[in-house]
Amino acid sequence: MQLHRLQSRTRFRRGQRIGRGGKRGTTSGRGTKGQKARAGAKIRPALRDIIKKLPKLRGRGKHSFRSFRPKAEIINIQELEAHFTNGETIDQTALIRKGLIRTIGGKAPRIKVLGGGDVKKRFMLKGLLVSQSARVKIEAVGGSIG
Repeated sequence: MQLHRLQSRTRFRRGQRIGRGGKRGTTSGRGTKGQKARAGAKIRPALRDIIKKLPKLRGRGKHSFRSFRPKAEIINIQELEAHFTNGETIDQTALIRKGLIRTIGGKAPRIKVLGGGDVKKRFMLKGLLVSQSARVKIEAVGGSIG
Protein backbone atom coordinates (compact mmCIF):
# COMPACT_ATOMS: atom_id res chain seq x y z
CA MET A 1 0.00 0.00 0.00
CA GLN A 2 1.30 3.40 -0.97
CA LEU A 3 0.15 6.82 0.25
CA HIS A 4 -0.83 8.12 -3.15
CA ARG A 5 -3.15 5.15 -3.64
CA LEU A 6 -5.24 5.73 -0.51
CA GLN A 7 -8.92 6.54 -1.04
CA SER A 8 -11.45 7.79 1.47
CA ARG A 9 -14.42 5.57 2.22
CA THR A 10 -16.80 8.57 2.60
CA ARG A 11 -17.22 11.46 0.18
CA PHE A 12 -15.61 14.72 1.43
CA ARG A 13 -18.20 17.39 2.21
CA ARG A 14 -17.41 20.98 3.03
CA GLY A 15 -18.98 22.21 6.31
CA GLN A 16 -22.45 23.66 5.91
CA ARG A 17 -22.64 27.44 6.23
CA ILE A 18 -24.90 28.96 8.82
CA GLY A 19 -26.26 32.51 8.92
CA ARG A 20 -23.86 34.39 11.13
CA GLY A 21 -22.84 37.13 8.76
CA GLY A 22 -20.80 35.21 6.27
CA LYS A 23 -17.67 36.89 4.89
CA ARG A 24 -18.47 40.50 5.65
CA GLY A 25 -17.07 41.03 9.13
CA THR A 26 -18.22 43.27 11.97
CA THR A 27 -20.58 45.79 10.34
CA SER A 28 -21.55 43.55 7.41
CA GLY A 29 -20.93 46.27 4.85
CA ARG A 30 -23.35 48.72 6.47
CA GLY A 31 -20.85 51.24 7.78
CA THR A 32 -20.81 52.08 11.46
CA LYS A 33 -23.97 52.53 13.52
CA GLY A 34 -26.79 54.98 12.89
CA GLN A 35 -30.10 54.51 11.09
CA LYS A 36 -28.56 52.85 8.06
CA ALA A 37 -26.80 50.22 10.16
CA ARG A 38 -30.03 48.99 11.73
CA ALA A 39 -32.08 46.07 10.49
CA GLY A 40 -34.82 47.05 8.04
CA ALA A 41 -33.14 50.37 7.32
CA LYS A 42 -35.49 52.32 5.06
CA ILE A 43 -35.28 56.05 4.70
CA ARG A 44 -38.41 57.80 3.41
CA PRO A 45 -38.04 59.94 0.28
CA ALA A 46 -37.86 63.69 1.03
CA LEU A 47 -40.96 64.27 -1.10
CA ARG A 48 -43.02 62.08 1.21
CA ASP A 49 -42.05 64.27 4.18
CA ILE A 50 -43.16 67.35 2.26
CA ILE A 51 -46.50 65.72 1.45
CA LYS A 52 -47.03 64.76 5.11
CA LYS A 53 -46.58 68.41 6.17
CA LEU A 54 -49.22 69.78 3.77
CA PRO A 55 -52.55 70.74 5.35
CA LYS A 56 -55.20 68.09 4.84
CA LEU A 57 -58.77 68.68 3.71
CA ARG A 58 -60.63 67.19 6.63
CA GLY A 59 -64.39 67.28 7.09
CA ARG A 60 -66.85 69.07 4.85
CA GLY A 61 -66.18 72.66 5.91
CA LYS A 62 -68.16 75.79 5.19
CA HIS A 63 -67.65 75.69 1.40
CA SER A 64 -68.61 72.05 0.96
CA PHE A 65 -71.78 72.84 -1.00
CA ARG A 66 -70.18 75.40 -3.32
CA SER A 67 -70.61 74.39 -6.94
CA PHE A 68 -67.61 73.26 -8.97
CA ARG A 69 -69.27 74.66 -12.09
CA PRO A 70 -67.74 78.03 -13.03
CA LYS A 71 -70.04 81.02 -12.73
CA ALA A 72 -71.30 82.76 -15.86
CA GLU A 73 -69.27 85.66 -17.22
CA ILE A 74 -71.16 88.93 -16.75
CA ILE A 75 -71.57 91.67 -19.31
CA ASN A 76 -73.80 94.77 -19.12
CA ILE A 77 -76.00 95.99 -21.97
CA GLN A 78 -74.18 99.34 -22.03
CA GLU A 79 -71.04 97.45 -23.17
CA LEU A 80 -73.06 95.79 -25.94
CA GLU A 81 -74.37 99.24 -26.89
CA ALA A 82 -70.80 100.56 -27.22
CA HIS A 83 -69.34 97.67 -29.24
CA PHE A 84 -72.13 96.51 -31.55
CA THR A 85 -74.14 98.24 -34.29
CA ASN A 86 -77.92 98.44 -34.64
CA GLY A 87 -79.62 95.15 -35.67
CA GLU A 88 -76.54 93.01 -35.08
CA THR A 89 -76.78 89.41 -33.79
CA ILE A 90 -74.84 88.85 -30.58
CA ASP A 91 -73.67 85.39 -29.45
CA GLN A 92 -70.64 83.91 -27.68
CA THR A 93 -68.36 84.00 -30.73
CA ALA A 94 -69.23 87.64 -31.47
CA LEU A 95 -68.39 88.66 -27.89
CA ILE A 96 -65.08 86.76 -28.03
CA ARG A 97 -64.23 88.28 -31.42
CA LYS A 98 -64.79 91.81 -30.02
CA GLY A 99 -62.61 91.00 -26.97
CA LEU A 100 -65.38 91.46 -24.41
CA ILE A 101 -65.14 87.86 -23.18
CA ARG A 102 -62.12 85.53 -22.99
CA THR A 103 -62.16 81.78 -23.56
CA ILE A 104 -61.39 79.50 -20.61
CA GLY A 105 -59.24 76.54 -21.61
CA GLY A 106 -60.16 77.05 -25.28
CA LYS A 107 -63.89 76.97 -24.54
CA ALA A 108 -66.39 79.79 -24.50
CA PRO A 109 -67.79 80.33 -20.98
CA ARG A 110 -71.48 80.79 -20.12
CA ILE A 111 -72.38 84.45 -20.51
CA LYS A 112 -75.09 86.43 -18.74
CA VAL A 113 -76.26 89.84 -19.93
CA LEU A 114 -77.25 92.21 -17.13
CA GLY A 115 -79.35 95.35 -17.40
CA GLY A 116 -76.72 97.91 -16.34
CA GLY A 117 -77.03 101.10 -18.43
CA ASP A 118 -79.37 102.21 -21.20
CA VAL A 119 -79.87 100.70 -24.63
CA LYS A 120 -81.04 102.48 -27.79
CA LYS A 121 -79.88 99.99 -30.42
CA ARG A 122 -81.81 96.90 -31.45
CA PHE A 123 -79.99 93.59 -30.77
CA MET A 124 -80.68 89.92 -31.40
CA LEU A 125 -79.21 87.83 -28.57
CA LYS A 126 -78.59 84.11 -29.21
CA GLY A 127 -77.45 81.49 -26.70
CA LEU A 128 -76.89 83.95 -23.85
CA LEU A 129 -78.41 84.09 -20.38
CA VAL A 130 -80.30 87.36 -19.85
CA SER A 131 -81.45 88.97 -16.61
CA GLN A 132 -85.05 90.14 -16.27
CA SER A 133 -84.11 93.85 -16.30
CA ALA A 134 -81.97 93.43 -19.44
CA ARG A 135 -84.75 91.47 -21.14
CA VAL A 136 -87.24 94.31 -20.51
CA LYS A 137 -84.84 96.98 -21.85
CA ILE A 138 -83.87 95.01 -24.98
CA GLU A 139 -87.47 94.11 -25.88
CA ALA A 140 -88.57 97.74 -25.27
CA VAL A 141 -86.39 98.97 -28.16
CA GLY A 142 -87.45 96.10 -30.47
CA GLY A 143 -84.64 93.62 -29.85
CA SER A 144 -85.12 89.87 -29.52
CA ILE A 145 -83.73 87.16 -27.29
CA GLY A 146 -83.43 83.63 -28.65
